[in-house]
Amino acid sequence: MRKFMAEDFILSTETAVYLYENYAKNQPIIDYHCHINPREIAEDKVFSGITEAWLGGDHYKWRAIRACGYPEEMITGKESSDYEKFEAWAASMPKLIGNPLYHWTHLELKKYFDITTPLTPKTCKEIYEKCDSMMKSPAMSVKNIIKASNVETICTTDDPADSLEWHIEIKKDKDFTTKVLPAFRPDKGVNIDKAGFADYLKVLGASENTEIDCIATLLAVYKKRLDFFAEMGCLTSDHGLDYLVYSPCTEAEADAILKKALAGEAVTQDEADAYKTFLLFFFAKEFKERNWIMQMHYGTTRNNSIVNFKKSGPDRGYDSIGAYDCIRNGLLFLGKLEEMDSLPKMIFYSLNPIENAAIDAMCGCFQENKDGIKSKIQHGSAWWFNDHLEGMRDQLKSFAATGVLGNFVGMLTDSRSFLSYTRHDYFRRILCDYIGNLIENGEYPYDLEEAGKMVADISYFNTKNYFGF
Repeated sequence: MRKFMAEDFILSTETAVYLYENYAKNQPIIDYHCHINPREIAEDKVFSGITEAWLGGDHYKWRAIRACGYPEEMITGKESSDYEKFEAWAASMPKLIGNPLYHWTHLELKKYFDITTPLTPKTCKEIYEKCDSMMKSPAMSVKNIIKASNVETICTTDDPADSLEWHIEIKKDKDFTTKVLPAFRPDKGVNIDKAGFADYLKVLGASENTEIDCIATLLAVYKKRLDFFAEMGCLTSDHGLDYLVYSPCTEAEADAILKKALAGEAVTQDEADAYKTFLLFFFAKEFKERNWIMQMHYGTTRNNSIVNFKKSGPDRGYDSIGAYDCIRNGLLFLGKLEEMDSLPKMIFYSLNPIENAAIDAMCGCFQENKDGIKSKIQHGSAWWFNDHLEGMRDQLKSFAATGVLGNFVGMLTDSRSFLSYTRHDYFRRILCDYIGNLIENGEYPYDLEEAGKMVADISYFNTKNYFGF
């Protein structure tokens, strides 16, 4: 029997261990998509304790604790103490067999707190006291956590109207060598069918001292914001959509739809899809000219618990997988962009794992380019409900079977936590185990130098080169 989460955790062959130890383990981390707060980096935040750092904004954990029968006041409420919340998490842990939260939690305990004891109700108090004391120390400030995690580059997620003041402050610290770059996330101005759209456009317009009253002024403001983000080092965008849209419309038609929404009138679903398609074409053209990456996250159905959404708002753990048929629209969108010579580098992430092979096949149709870019159109790493052991394995197998795995840009955290960088280690172990097994099964030559180079590329170098960091 193998020891629990030993040094060879997930690595089932000698070849996998060799590849991990020599080519993956010590590669720097490029976290090109996450949701951490740049202000907390700029201010080098020291957390109030382990509960704030670990449970404060983690809706993955909140869902699990709810499922274990705990009331909301023990999860996100103010009625319970930090220790009581941690206690609820510790009591939930033994039940999470097969859930990535179990592995992530113990990887973090080992990496940041040198704790190898499983978290259970019996060990709760001892582990809490050690972690809580360490988290309150300046040695565990945000910048020190990032440095200790060997993070070379971070891309945050930023609204186009943002002043990026905290990115400016981060750049002033010459002793902090990790690059922290903004990423352009224009969802609030794209999702015309969502509540608060008209109010948001006032905020966006104010960022450039402009009143947005038509499509022309909207596009003009976006171009100025794109220029500002570029000055701040931005190299990537991200788009969160319920589903991929493809309903081309003219600028005049988009203008009429926008004015309808600004007047407070409800837009139809067809009108919303047409408006979104128009803006996505606009952004793709702008990104192509700037050599940015366009990331597309879709396949979600959000805020499904109406009762709890009304009480606590979005991003609280009430989202799910949406079973949309998006590939046809994706193919039409990519085909039209290619025809217009406006196809940027793109990465697609579907929350629905059933689409893995379809995404890989779709991406393969549009790899020809004049610039020698390797796998210009990418299938992104297993995302959200799929970034578990089997989800990552399935995504790797599909990518390998239908695409070119050696060109893959690898892992990201998609996290709000500064303790989540061990997810890169988790991915690298799964990658090395997959390739190691192919070699030991005689499905790939026993050429550890060539295989090792592939592992190093997927873990680090492909990302660095693809994004241009």
